[in-house]
Amino acid sequence: MSFVEELRWRGMLQDIMPGTEDLLNKEKVSGYIGFDPTGDSLHVGHLTQIMTLIHFQNAGHKPVALVGGATGMIGDPSFKSAERNLLDEHTLNHNVNCLKNQLGKFLAFGEGENDAKMVNNYDWFKDFKFLDFIRDVGKLITVNYMMSKDSVKKRLEGENGLSFTEFSYQLIQGYDFYYLWKHHNCKVQMGGSDQWGNIVTGTEFIRRQDQGTAFAITTQLIKKADGQKFGKTESGAVWLDPKKTSPYKYYQFWLNTSDDDAKNWIKIFTLKSKEELDAIIAEHDAAPHTRAVQKALAKDITIRTHSEEAYETAIKTSDFLFGNGTLEFLNGLDHEAILDVFEGIPQFSISKELLSSGINILDLLAVNTQVFPSKGEARKMLQGGGVSINREKATDIEQVINTSQLINNQYIIAQRGKKNYYLIIAE
Repeated sequence: MSFVEELRWRGMLQDIMPGTEDLLNKEKVSGYIGFDPTGDSLHVGHLTQIMTLIHFQNAGHKPVALVGGATGMIGDPSFKSAERNLLDEHTLNHNVNCLKNQLGKFLAFGEGENDAKMVNNYDWFKDFKFLDFIRDVGKLITVNYMMSKDSVKKRLEGENGLSFTEFSYQLIQGYDFYYLWKHHNCKVQMGGSDQWGNIVTGTEFIRRQDQGTAFAITTQLIKKADGQKFGKTESGAVWLDPKKTSPYKYYQFWLNTSDDDAKNWIKIFTLKSKEELDAIIAEHDAAPHTRAVQKALAKDITIRTHSEEAYETAIKTSDFLFGNGTLEFLNGLDHEAILDVFEGIPQFSISKELLSSGINILDLLAVNTQVFPSKGEARKMLQGGGVSINREKATDIEQVINTSQLINNQYIIAQRGKKNYYLIIAE
């Protein structure tokens, strides 16, 4: 299947410049997508473009990932309501390196004809003098042309206006395309549909500067079925960096999608074939409560973003918190990972020295911590069989808890009822 056909059946294709599909069907082509390093991690909102590059490479073409060390200093105004904060060079360099490492998990980089290539537009802009830029680049694209773009129009009509810095972004991205066309034989630029105006400016620049021909493809912006923005949760963006969004929370993000979203997203964010997807969706429709589509989607993307091991830990964490899983998986986790598993769950600290001499269970639950508001309430629930310590039922109000019961020599997990967990940390 050709690259464009792949995007089309997966529901990813938005706009395509005439002649692009013919070009891609008759020869192996270099094409690029730009990523602005405004942070030190990509998030799930970038995954559509990452998947586009993966499909591009799988179709035999050469993907080029442009990390915008130069454009990141300005910020793309496209459909943003306000100007971004400008970043210093040190921060940008750090972010660029982080993004390179993340993209390396998804694409096969190397020097071969079909291998992915990473470029940084700071390399060709760092010595570009301002007067040279406005003379050689600025003269080719008229202000009328630039102002006709929807992304610019919306900002000019908004309350915050548009600075000259952001206005120039279109020229800089256009020059990027020209530079890659001239020096890396990049004939196609790809991106989200909000980038169409910037991409077309690049093709126009190539035509006016060297009478060359270049092409453009954009993908649909992903939204939830209810119209909400994709990739946002109550706690913010869902990051690809496990330190920002743990593999468990990442897995849960995909697992908790609606049926309609999951059926769309499994086509976009996995590499499964039509036949595989049809089988998974049929299985799901036969027994929707099993959430077969969500589980297949969450498994696939968690493994490819993180690892098989991270996926297994996410499953064990889910089983522990929502099922009957054991505590054994916690033994292999460090302190940060443990805190991540129990994020949002009440946490208490106690003295390890005090615990070493033993603490009565009622005191532990109602005096040294506030698992229960009173010893009387703790006693009543203990005697009713509603309390567990480290997943073991506790019914003896005279039981003594000591350091021998610490998990990883640091934690006790109290459970009140079936679903109320508390993390007690011995320090």
